[in-house]
Amino acid sequence: MIDIREVKTIEQLEQVQQLEYNVWSMPPIPIHQTLTAVKNGGIVVGAYDGDKIVGFSYGFAGFREGKSYLCSHMLGIDKNYRSQGIGESLKQAQQVIAIERGYDLMVWTFDPLETRNGYLNLSKLNGICHTYIENCYGEMQDSLNKGLPSDRLEVSWYLTSDYVVHDVAIDATTAVNVANCIFNEQDLPYLKISENSIFNNNIYTLPVPKGFQTLKIQDPALALDWRLKTRRLIQKLFAQGYTAVQLQQQENYNEYVFVKLATLGLEGAN
Repeated sequence: MIDIREVKTIEQLEQVQQLEYNVWSMPPIPIHQTLTAVKNGGIVVGAYDGDKIVGFSYGFAGFREGKSYLCSHMLGIDKNYRSQGIGESLKQAQQVIAIERGYDLMVWTFDPLETRNGYLNLSKLNGICHTYIENCYGEMQDSLNKGLPSDRLEVSWYLTSDYVVHDVAIDATTAVNVANCIFNEQDLPYLKISENSIFNNNIYTLPVPKGFQTLKIQDPALALDWRLKTRRLIQKLFAQGYTAVQLQQQENYNEYVFVKLATLGLEGAN
């Protein structure tokens, strides 16, 4: 049984540090920073198997353009405990605490080609994305990010909105593909795109590969091609008022679903 609880003490944050190192193989955030964040509007939650921490989510208070929010900076799961719903449980616990503390918005970033994260953030939690950040963290050297620009989508999670609370459904049956996923002679996926610059349909889909970390190892040049092509297409969609709302899992690839942001009824979203 996995127990989810808030992390507040130095001893608990030391456990988070160790798990952080195990997940990313890089120096963890200093205790003095995470502890200060927790004392000043930040929220850290941990997932425990008995006394062992197996997952965590760390966020700190943010402020932008007159709006306060919780910036959920990191979420990590022990490799032996992944695909068990722990990430979703951590975010839901973080949501409850955030609302109790007065937040109605949480933001964080993720790699758009890491579709496990995309599925959690959009399809499970009902976050949305309409901001694309090129090379967000510069050239990262950890095991998951090394070798490619650290592009990120920014998730906006409107914690108390009808869209989130009532799990508003998105009908993607009329979606138009903005590109196609084709498999080459080595049975590796590549993206074939047209040069349409104007999008006038209500809903679009964009394919992305399954198992992007494996693809990076198999063909680094092809992985970079996916990064640059999806970057260009997503930026075009965002510029014309669309937002990413789902990640759908297909047999041989996954795909993002985009709708007009204005259709979601999210007051204050822009």
